[in-house]
Amino acid sequence: MDLFQFVGEKLRELREGYDGGRGLSQDALARELDLAPNTISRWETAIYHPSIENLDSVARFFGVSILEFFPREQTPADEKVSALLRVAKQLTPNDLEELRRYAEFRRARQIYGNSGRPRVGRKRRMSK
Repeated sequence: MDLFQFVGEKLRELREGYDGGRGLSQDALARELDLAPNTISRWETAIYHPSIENLDSVARFFGVSILEFFPREQTPADEKVSALLRVAKQLTPNDLEELRRYAEFRRARQIYGNSGRPRVGRKRRMSK
């Protein structure tokens, strides 16, 4: 399975499990994210590739880490990570949350960037 198929499956899983399993339609999610109605369908089938910013918006909507959209990998802890953790313990809860999101976004961008340039869906036009 390639990365975009993994992203699509994870998106479908989150969407269908939304609200305690009651689910959320593709159209409803597209409205929440201000996207064209068929964009979510195309992301889930890997026809379109969401941008890293789109994935960040989806992750925030569902209240999950952006790294949920990428296969898990095991990485050994090293001294730089340990130093970062020591500093992070001294941050306020809000700053710590922001640091976590930033680190996850950077890692996701690094992973996503290795898969070629993503094709983004069209933005929904606002009626006048």
